Amino acid sequence: MTPDAVAVAVMVILLFPMGYFTLASPAFLLVKLDIRPVALLLRGMFNAHFLVMRFAAIIATLALLLDGRPLAAIGVGLLAALAIGGRGWFMQRMDEQLSAGEAGDTNAAGRLRRLHWSGMLCNAALLAALLVSIPYIAASA
Repeated sequence: MTPDAVAVAVMVILLFPMGYFTLASPAFLLVKLDIRPVALLLRGMFNAHFLVMRFAAIIATLALLLDGRPLAAIGVGLLAALAIGGRGWFMQRMDEQLSAGEAGDTNAAGRLRRLHWSGMLCNAALLAALLVSIPYIAASA
């Protein structure tokens, strides 16, 4: 693989799951999260996103390291660390709100909605940072 091909492959590996999540997650803004199956579907989508991002970022980091781009690998490695560490924190908060809603807390759906918004905004910020970094990763080829 030429250096340009490695950079393109890394970007595709990372952009695909982030782009999919960016397109799929706003649909949950149109439904009530106090409906348990809908809330569980949202939880499943976030869980899958964190798992896919962890896998994709680890693969991308290894590809950049093998290609001799340690600075780019550090940046993508931070994305992997965020996906690994953030999953536990985020899913715990989401499970707490699901349990609270099941126990009769009427405010749990609102807190779940705020988690949903924060997850979407974090993904959008990371996606924007990745898009901005494309010229720098390509320039280091």
